[in-house]
Amino acid sequence: MSQALQVSEIEAARERLNDVRRQVGRVYIGAVAPVDLMLVSLLARGHVLLEGVPGVAKTTLVKAFATALGCSVRRIQFTPDLLPADITGTYVLSPRDGTFSLRAGPVFANVVLADEINRAPAKTQSALLEAMQERQVTIEGDRFELPNPFFVLATQNPIDLEGTYPLPEAQIDRFLVRVPMGYPSTSEEVSMLKAHGVAAPELGAVLNSADVLHLQSISARVHVEEDIFEYAVNLTGFTRNHSKVVLGASPRASLGLLRAAKARAVLTGKGYVSPEDLRDVAEPVLAHRLVMVPELEGDHRARASIVQEALAKVGYRRAVRPV
Repeated sequence: MSQALQVSEIEAARERLNDVRRQVGRVYIGAVAPVDLMLVSLLARGHVLLEGVPGVAKTTLVKAFATALGCSVRRIQFTPDLLPADITGTYVLSPRDGTFSLRAGPVFANVVLADEINRAPAKTQSALLEAMQERQVTIEGDRFELPNPFFVLATQNPIDLEGTYPLPEAQIDRFLVRVPMGYPSTSEEVSMLKAHGVAAPELGAVLNSADVLHLQSISARVHVEEDIFEYAVNLTGFTRNHSKVVLGASPRASLGLLRAAKARAVLTGKGYVSPEDLRDVAEPVLAHRLVMVPELEGDHRARASIVQEALAKVGYRRAVRPV
């Protein structure tokens, strides 16, 4: 592929992504960082975990984002009595002919909104493990492919609230990024009251599933130098040898870090990954995956400080190549 064509593709992709930003911004009024991280995850074929206290527009944001994508959308409201079959589906008996047929669950959609995912116990949360990692589900021994693209947008309240269950490490590791949702600023909250005081704006789709797949293919083809591969591995390796970390970032995290950096490059209009792209996505990609020592368990600020320490101490050195 020629360099000129690649540049034109990047510019076209950036404009389409800006269309999504503008459409979401009609309903969601707040910091732009959460929307950008969701776009990064979408391009990188990852999944998003939004965390924040009730009432900070987590569900509003994910619904607006899903609507703008123009793909098939299903929502799952997680509750303590939700069963795995309620997510994946199950075989049901037809009284008329005595045969079993599959009743597909809500996971069979391009975009799955998992609302308050930590309201359900680990048994139910685990129903998403295979789907999120392998883009398939197994129902009574039969394997079923999920639609492509497949994108999980999950929200959760802080784990110390009443009636919530902490997500298992294996579940957390399958989310490419964790997006913290805080309270809006005074001006943002005033703008929200003006926009939603009478009637909430109606959104339309600016993409479709084919557009999403095309954007993902552009992100996958972003150029990466050998030095960037080494830098990514050194960053994740730092977390594995820290005295405050029991389990550091896995090789899956290294893959996620690189894919997110490539997506970040597309978002900023580049056809190559720079060290700044890795640094920009390092904390959202790595911090939530770290298992800390018992006295720091559940402290996300401590996890974030480990990633910031890695960025400060792990240097990037561009190799000298022969002319």
